[in-house]
Amino acid sequence: MGHVDHFSHGALTPVLAYAMSCVGALLGLLCMARARTSTGSSRAQWLSVAALSIGGTGIWVMHFIAMLGFRVSGVEIRYDVSLTLISALVAVLVVGAGLFLVGYGGFRTSALLVGGVFTGAGVAAMHYLGMAAMNMSGRIGYAPLTVAASVLIAVVAATAALWFAVRVRGMWATLGASLIMGVAVSGMHYTGMFAVHVHPDPSMTAVGGARVADLIGPLIVGISLVAMLLLAIIAVNPRDEEPRGPAPRPDEPAPPPPAERERPGSLFDPRH
Repeated sequence: MGHVDHFSHGALTPVLAYAMSCVGALLGLLCMARARTSTGSSRAQWLSVAALSIGGTGIWVMHFIAMLGFRVSGVEIRYDVSLTLISALVAVLVVGAGLFLVGYGGFRTSALLVGGVFTGAGVAAMHYLGMAAMNMSGRIGYAPLTVAASVLIAVVAATAALWFAVRVRGMWATLGASLIMGVAVSGMHYTGMFAVHVHPDPSMTAVGGARVADLIGPLIVGISLVAMLLLAIIAVNPRDEEPRGPAPRPDEPAPPPPAERERPGSLFDPRH
């Protein structure tokens, strides 16, 4: 069995991965704050941007950066670009599905649980799809119990993230929630990685795919452009004031909006 090193660059990759996860979560929660005070197509657009922030930057980018620290002694690792990109798409889509479910389904336990299970399972699928994108001269195996633990962590983390997305109010609370989400995403990733064992096979032919060095440049450029775009979108769209106090329960009528305001101020208005 080959020696697996998850931190071949020391603390650089886990720290940077965690930071990107927190940034993506923070941007996504800020977008959700806009979605809560929007209606119609505007709400759908904010939910979509939040999915890109959390699923793309907060989860997939974290996953990929952390993968850069993965090494197996005596084995060259390359990446299938198509599968890598598909895993990024999966991350955005499953997070988007969860956000739309709670965004339009109201703060109901059923919507939160269904969204959490679906999104968590999807995030776990993204992780192992990203692992499948690695080409190497060896056979990859997984410890079943550790894999199950990683999926459970993903479901719990996704449920917590959806809860934060619809309940967190205020900048400090949002910042704290993003730090917690970063811990949860990182925990899921490294739990899944610790389930991996590799058996090198010198008889296997040379593997194909992109080298890490080939992916670093496009990754940095892509992250920078997306982050700048998200920051610009949030900056030029000031948030409408949200109603004070907790969000209304689904079995309670929403309070009537002020006379000067035509659109509802809450994401959970039952009319939507």
